[in-house]
Amino acid sequence: MGSNKRETFIFTLIMCALMVVGMSFYNVILMEGLSGNLLKGVVIGYLPAFIFALVVDIFIVGKIAKGIAHRLIKESDPMIKKIMLISFFMVTGMVLFMSFYGAVIHVGFTAALPMAYLTSVGKNFICALPLQFLIVGPLTRFIFLKVTPAVST
Repeated sequence: MGSNKRETFIFTLIMCALMVVGMSFYNVILMEGLSGNLLKGVVIGYLPAFIFALVVDIFIVGKIAKGIAHRLIKESDPMIKKIMLISFFMVTGMVLFMSFYGAVIHVGFTAALPMAYLTSVGKNFICALPLQFLIVGPLTRFIFLKVTPAVST
């Protein structure tokens, strides 16, 4: 979303920030349960995860996901189909990268990494897809239209 590079960056920034928050809560809950350390765990890991996610989104996943989606989309397709396809491929790519990031952070480059990564991919995908489609995607579009009102007119 966005009609120029600045607006596209703002949209990406909002989307990435919200997805990292949501997935951070999910992953800390998976690892520690609903404990008094939940907020602390999210806050400590947020900034490095957000920076990594933003870089991966802008330079790798966004380009690939949009390229794949645009090959499958016709000009006459409804906007919702375009949004859903791009979102699906973005989530898939980001889960693959961010699960690797999380696995490395937690087990390092050890013999446990492949299993930690594969387990993480499965667990993250089942949360990230509905989070994106039902909460973060709509919320991001709402916020984006509020902070860039020229786009909505």
